[in-house]
Amino acid sequence: MRIQLIAVGDRMPGWVAQGYHAYAKRLPRECQLVLREIAPAKRGKNPDLVRLKEEEGARILAALSRDDRVVALEVGGAPWSTPELARRLAGWLQSGRPVALLVGGPDGLSEACRQRAEERWSLSRLTLPHALVRIVVAEQIYRAWSMLQNHPYHR
Repeated sequence: MRIQLIAVGDRMPGWVAQGYHAYAKRLPRECQLVLREIAPAKRGKNPDLVRLKEEEGARILAALSRDDRVVALEVGGAPWSTPELARRLAGWLQSGRPVALLVGGPDGLSEACRQRAEERWSLSRLTLPHALVRIVVAEQIYRAWSMLQNHPYHR
């Protein structure tokens, strides 16, 4: 199964790529995590934030396949514990459907992305930098997979 992390933002510092890949590369082929970066909308003076969010949302939706199980990452989502994420991951693996985890831009996800999502997940009630979200998601997916495999990483 492939889990696609679709995130707005394409010019991340090197430490972000290193942190993300440190965990993503540990996952086996049957639980592959792939990052897909979406170019953010151009923000000038006095931007129309609704239009920009819709533009980014259209790019995100274009990256999805019809069969994807879509999970929106947003503050208003459900706060899953690591064991709960592991149970969800087990279900995703059993279903065989590819999973797409959506991370919006600075203004969040468009309403169209939120409507397309089957689930909404909140990593924290805190506002996290978008760069850090990539690393946290990769680490938590790896940790959840480790739990399912009875691997000692999760101790």
